[in-house]
Amino acid sequence: MRWLGQFEGHTDVKGAPVKFHVNRDVFSEAVSFVVKLLPQRNPQPILAGVLIEASEDGLSLAAFDYEASARTTIEATVDSPGTILVHGRLLSEIASRLPNAPIQIEATDDDGIVLSCGSARFTLASMPVQEYPAIPEVTGESGLVPADEFATAIAQVAFAASRDDVTPVLTGVQLEVAGTSLSLVATDRYRVALRDVAFDGGTVAGDETTTALVPARTLIEVGKTFAHSGDIQVSFSGSGDREIIAFTSGNKTVTSLLIKGNFPPVRRLFPAQTEHYAVVNTADLQEAVRRVSLVLDRSAPLRFTFTADGVSMDASGTEQARATESVDATLAGDDVTLGLNPQYLLEALGAVKSEFARITFTSSDNANKLSPVLITPQTSGTPESFKYLLQPNLLLR
Repeated sequence: MRWLGQFEGHTDVKGAPVKFHVNRDVFSEAVSFVVKLLPQRNPQPILAGVLIEASEDGLSLAAFDYEASARTTIEATVDSPGTILVHGRLLSEIASRLPNAPIQIEATDDDGIVLSCGSARFTLASMPVQEYPAIPEVTGESGLVPADEFATAIAQVAFAASRDDVTPVLTGVQLEVAGTSLSLVATDRYRVALRDVAFDGGTVAGDETTTALVPARTLIEVGKTFAHSGDIQVSFSGSGDREIIAFTSGNKTVTSLLIKGNFPPVRRLFPAQTEHYAVVNTADLQEAVRRVSLVLDRSAPLRFTFTADGVSMDASGTEQARATESVDATLAGDDVTLGLNPQYLLEALGAVKSEFARITFTSSDNANKLSPVLITPQTSGTPESFKYLLQPNLLLR
């Protein structure tokens, strides 16, 4: 996928300074999109800019921080073509607050940029276009994934990625393409989330598994941006230390540098047998966990006891506070008592997307090691596309 040959060398068209007119809402949305992935604080000031190229085809806007890029094209009336670079977040804030009138942007001979909209007028500093890095190109294999399913899958999985940069591979979501399926997997060592979605392989080889470890933060923004976009084209490109993945829908593209390293083989942790489990109303359990965990110390687990009568929760905290509550549940197998991180459990229940959740109690060959619980939607007759493993906590009483 080549981005129309734009931004290469970042050279301006010679002649009159850049000048164009554009719809306020369209321009504001485009600027907001391209700056969304940029970090709040960037060690290189040049990377805080938005690159805008005006040509006879309209405007092309892009932002890039060496790890992720966002690009889009919009219609505009271009009086004088060329390229400008302007501080992105400031431009986005200004554009979002302009009056309801067309925007005119014109570069001046003294390296300034004048933005006019109705009676509002802003003069901004122009950043040096020639110092801006080349936007990544993606020319490799690609396929299609339904945008709504992909966005849901990201929301169901990305929260399980680690937020600790000490182990970079755990801060990403592993995308695995095999045949007509795209899997998303994330873990932070204490839990694992897995979701499968349909994938139209296109030019991606069907007999081989293609993997890409994408930063969770970038993938979350992709899900939010493209959630209602029909289909998303997923493209793989590059090699060595510059492997890239791109997500394209309509006039928008997001690219991300892949995380290097070996993602842990967490798939093998999911059990094959699920004979010992409880089924519970998802919303009822969520509300009960939220209430009972109010008295818990921040890092303390919540005690759960599953019996034929239901599931009961018991929490003790500081200031001699204590809370208990029970929720109806159906249990297959023996009674179980265990401790779970309430926040991790709530995030899993929020990702189930089903009226009822199944909590499966797995077994381990190591009698001294707690076995994880498997949380899935409770549905009939269809294989589960979402699975979540959560490691229990030791209970001190």
